[in-house]
Amino acid sequence: MVTIDKSAPILVTGGNGYIASWIIKQLLDQGFTVHSTVRDPKQKARVGHLEKMTQNAPGSLQLFKADLLEPGSFDQSIKGCELVIHTASPFILKGFKDAHAALLHPATEGTRNVLEGVNRTDTVKRVVLTSSVASICGDAVDLKQVPGGVFTEEHWNTTSNIDHQPYSYSKVSAEREAWAINKQQHRWDMVVINPSLVVGPSLTQGSNSASIDILKQFGDGTLKVGVAKFYCGLVDVRDVAQGHISAGFTPQASGRHILSATEMSMLDMGKILRKHFGDRYPFPTRQLPKFLTWLLGPIVAGIPRAFVSKNVGYPLRFDNSYSKQDLAQTYRPIEQSLIEHFTQIIDDKLL
Repeated sequence: MVTIDKSAPILVTGGNGYIASWIIKQLLDQGFTVHSTVRDPKQKARVGHLEKMTQNAPGSLQLFKADLLEPGSFDQSIKGCELVIHTASPFILKGFKDAHAALLHPATEGTRNVLEGVNRTDTVKRVVLTSSVASICGDAVDLKQVPGGVFTEEHWNTTSNIDHQPYSYSKVSAEREAWAINKQQHRWDMVVINPSLVVGPSLTQGSNSASIDILKQFGDGTLKVGVAKFYCGLVDVRDVAQGHISAGFTPQASGRHILSATEMSMLDMGKILRKHFGDRYPFPTRQLPKFLTWLLGPIVAGIPRAFVSKNVGYPLRFDNSYSKQDLAQTYRPIEQSLIEHFTQIIDDKLL
C-alpha cells in the first residue's frame, strides 16, 4: 500500500511522446505539479504543445533536459518527487540498420538510468512503467501454446529476439531490467502498464505512433488492394493515460496491467472508417490471401516473411480484467477512437 502526496511534483519522462503528452494534460487539468523530461526544452516544435497546456490548467509544468543514455541526467527532474511515470523509450518499427543501437540499448539502458536516479532520490515511493503487450506476447501464433487461449499478465514474450521482432524484444528487455532493479531494494514499488496498439487523437503532430502510420495507410491508398488477415489489440490513448495516473495513485495497485479495449482485424478497422467517412478515401474492402502477403510483404511494405508466417491469420486475445479490478480502468469504444484519430489526420493535412 503506497499513498502519494498529491502536493509533491510528479515526474513524467519522455514528455513530448504520444502517451506522455496525454498523461501530462490529465495531471495538469487535475491541478498537479508536473516535472517532465525532454531532449531539448528549447525546441518549441517539440514542446510547444506542452507549454500551451498550462495556460488554462490549474496545474503547473517544469521541463527538464535529459537523455536516456546519459547517466545521472534524470536526477534533477526526479528531485522532490514521490511518483515517477517512466514512458520514455525508443519507438521505431523499421528503417534502422542496427536494432541493438536503435532499440535494445536505449530502451534497456534508459530504463536503468531512470531507475538508478530513483534509487538516488529518497522521496520516491512509486514508479509507474510504460511497457507493452509486446512484453507479454511476441507473435500471434504464440497464443496456440497458451492454456485458455487468452494472454494475461502472467505471460512473458519468450519468442522475440534481436533479429525477429526487435522492438518487442526491447520492451521485454526493458521491463525485465526494471523488475530486477525494483527487487534489489524495498523503498519504492513499481506498477507496470502494458497497453496494446494505442489509437486516438494526438496532442501534437510531432508524436511518433504506429497507429498514426497505420491509419494514414488506410487513407492514402497503400491498403486499397486489400489488407492482411492481421489482428491486434486496441486501446484509446486517453484511457492509457488515465491508467497510468490510476496506477500512480491507487494505494493497493501492484504488478502488470494489460490495457486493451478489444481485438480487431485490419479489415474491421477499415470497415469502421468506411462506414463513417464513406468512399472519400480508398479504404480496403477485402483481406489478402496469406501466401500473397508472405510473397509481397517484404517488397511492398518491408514486412519480414517470418512476421507474416507467425502473425497473419492467427487471432489474438488479451484479458483486461485485472486492469478493471486493480485500477478501476474503463474503456472508450474503439470505433470512437478510430474515427476521432482519422479525423485529426485529415485536419492535420497528413493525407
